[in-house]
Amino acid sequence: MIGLYIIVGIVALVVLLFIVKGLMIVSQSETQIVERLGKYHRTLPSGINIIWPILDRPREMYYRYVVTDVSGRQYVRTRLTKKIDLREQLIDFPPQSVITKDNVMTSINAILYYQIMDPVKAMYEIANLPDAIEKLTQTTLRNVIGELEFDETLTSRDTINTKLRDVLDDATNKWGVKVNRVEVQDITPPASVKDAMEQQMQAEREKRAKILRAQGEKEAAILKSEGEKTSKINQADAEKQTNILLAEGEAAAKIAVANAEAEAIAKVAAAIGNSDISPANYMLAEKYIRTLEGMTAGPDTRTVYMPYDASAMLSSIGSLKELFKDPSSATKSAGKAAGK
Repeated sequence: MIGLYIIVGIVALVVLLFIVKGLMIVSQSETQIVERLGKYHRTLPSGINIIWPILDRPREMYYRYVVTDVSGRQYVRTRLTKKIDLREQLIDFPPQSVITKDNVMTSINAILYYQIMDPVKAMYEIANLPDAIEKLTQTTLRNVIGELEFDETLTSRDTINTKLRDVLDDATNKWGVKVNRVEVQDITPPASVKDAMEQQMQAEREKRAKILRAQGEKEAAILKSEGEKTSKINQADAEKQTNILLAEGEAAAKIAVANAEAEAIAKVAAAIGNSDISPANYMLAEKYIRTLEGMTAGPDTRTVYMPYDASAMLSSIGSLKELFKDPSSATKSAGKAAGK
C-alpha cells in the first residue's frame, strides 16, 4: 500500500507540475518563443497552449521601459521578459548632442514607433533589440543632421523624419522589426545661437515693418496724385465746357444781332423805297459817323485826319441825307414823279 501511495503521489505531482508549468496562457497581441532542449521549437499564439515542462522552456528577451521617480525625473530600465509584445511600441530617446554641417552644436530629442513583425528574428537575430534600436537611431540621427545646415535643421523636420525612417526601416528589417514613424520632438540650439536667432528675428521684423510702412506711404502718395490728376482733369473739362458754351452763346447772340440789323435795314430800305441804298453802305456809313463822333468828342482835339477815300464815305452820307429827309417831302416827290 505504501508503494502504491508513493506512485500515486508521484503521478499527482507530475500532473500538478504539468498543469502549472505546461499550461501556458498567452494574451491577445502577445506571443512567446518556446525552445525544446535549447533549440527553437515553436511560437505560441494567443490563447491556451500546452508545453512539456521539462523539455520545453520559453525564451526570454529584453524589454525596455521608463521609470519616473518622485521628483519627476525619468530613468530608462531594461529587464528580461518571456512575453513578446506584438503591438506598436514607443521609444522616447533622451536629448543628445549633434553637430550640423555648419558646425553648430545642438541638442535633439526624438521618438520612434516600431512594431515586431517576426518574433523569431527579433529573438535570435539581435541580442538586445530595444538597445540596438536606440543606438542605431542615435547614430543615424547624427549622420542625417551632419548633412544639413542649422537653418535647414530647424525648417526640415519632415525631411529628417523621412530619412530616419527609411534608414532605420531598412536596417531593422533583418531583425523582424518594422519602423513606422520617427518624429523629432525638440531641437534646442546653444544659448549663443539662440540669442543670435532672436536678434535676427527682431531685425527681420523691423525690416518688414519698414517695408510695409514705405509701401503704405507709396500707395498713399500714388492715390493722392491720382486724385489730384483726376480733379485737374475734371476742372479742365468743366472750364472747356464752360468756354464752349460761352462761345456758342456769344456766337448765337452775334448771329441774332446781325439778323436783327439785317431785318431792320431791310425794313428801312423798304420804307424809304430807295433801291439804290444797299445794306452794306448803310452799315458802313453808320459806323463811320459814330467813329467821327468819337474822334471829335474830346476837349483837346485839334486836328482830325480824314482817310483818303473819304469821298466814298461822303457819298454814303449823301445817301443818308436822302434817307433822313422829311417823310412828307419824300412822299410829295414820289407823288410828283408818279404824276409825270
